[in-house]
Amino acid sequence: MLISPNELRDVKGTQPLCPLFGECGGCAFQDIPYEEELLIKERTVKEELCRWIDVEEKAFEPMIGSPQPYRYRHRIDLKLQKTRNGILIGFTPKEGFGILPVDNCPIAEDSINRLIPAIKQEALGKITAKHRQANLVIRTSQDGRVFWGGIGRKSLRMKEEDYFWAEINGRRIFYSLDTFFQANLSILPKLIQTMRELKIWSKERILFDLYGGVGLFGISLADLVKKVILIEEVGASIELARHNAAYHRYSNMDVIEGRVEDRWPTLIEGQNGQGHIIIIDPPRSGLSPQAKNVLCSSDNVKFILYLSCNPTSLARDLADFLKEGWQLKKVIPFDFFPKTKHIETLALLERQT
Repeated sequence: MLISPNELRDVKGTQPLCPLFGECGGCAFQDIPYEEELLIKERTVKEELCRWIDVEEKAFEPMIGSPQPYRYRHRIDLKLQKTRNGILIGFTPKEGFGILPVDNCPIAEDSINRLIPAIKQEALGKITAKHRQANLVIRTSQDGRVFWGGIGRKSLRMKEEDYFWAEINGRRIFYSLDTFFQANLSILPKLIQTMRELKIWSKERILFDLYGGVGLFGISLADLVKKVILIEEVGASIELARHNAAYHRYSNMDVIEGRVEDRWPTLIEGQNGQGHIIIIDPPRSGLSPQAKNVLCSSDNVKFILYLSCNPTSLARDLADFLKEGWQLKKVIPFDFFPKTKHIETLALLERQT
C-alpha cells in the first residue's frame, strides 16, 4: 500500500474509539476524520494504478464511502493461543507476535461485541490438551443472530436452517460461517446499484460470475441478463450458491464447481453470441497467470467487471489485460473497510474491436 505515516500527520486528528489503536494490527485510521481517510484511500488507488498503467483521469470516479464507518463488520476472527501465562484470546498486534486480549471491537457490529466475552468463555470450555492454538470465527446475520466456530473438526459447518442472510436491494442472500462474504453489509447496496447502473447489461448477454462465492453478484444481477453462469471451487460456497439460486427460483442460473482456469476454456467455447460479461472477484493475490491468460483471450466477451481488495494486484492484472486489447473505462473505489488500510476497487474493462 502507498499510505505512509507521514500522510497521517498532515491532517487534523480525532480521538480513536479503540484503546488498542496503535497496538492492534487491524485499524490504521481511527485518529483522523473519515473524510480525510477517504481522500487518502482515493489517492492511493490512483497512484498505484498509474504506477503500472496509463489511466485517463476521466476514468477515475470518487471514492464511495461506507454508510457506517464504525460497527460495520459482520465477521471477526479472534486468535486463541496457549501461553505460559495461560490461554489468551484476541487480535494480532502490529508486530505480528503475541495476542492483544479484546472484549470489544469498534469496527465490529454491536451484535458481535455484546457476545465476545461470553464466546471467549465458551471457547475456553471447549479447549482440550491437543488444542495449542485456534482461530475463532464469529459472525452475525442481518437479523442479529450470532454463531461462532473454530475449535474442532467441522465446527464452522452450519445447518441450512441456521444460515446467515443479508437483504441486498430486495434480494436475500444466504451465507455461512465457512463461506466468504463481503465484510461490510452496509455498503453492499451501493456496490450492487453502481453495477446495475452501468450501461453494459442486455437480455441477450450471459453473465459469467467467476470466483462467484455464494452467488451475491449472480443473484443480484440475474434479472439484467439472459443467463448467469457461476464458477466457484470451494465446496462450502458451491453449496450456498446452489441454495441461493434455488431460494430465488432462478432457472437462468447455473452453478459450476471447479477452478476458473480449468473450466473457463471449454465453457466459453460452448456459448453462442457476442458481448458477454464477466465479473471477477478473485482472492487478494489476484488472478493466477493461467486464469489471466484464458480470460484475456476471450473474444466473445465484451465487458469485464473486476472487483479487487488489493490495488497492487489489481494494477498488475489490469496491465496484462490492456496489453491484450482491453480498455479501462472506469475505476470506482469503495471503502469496504473503514478505519483499516484496505480498499475495494471496481474496474470496468471493455474489449476493443
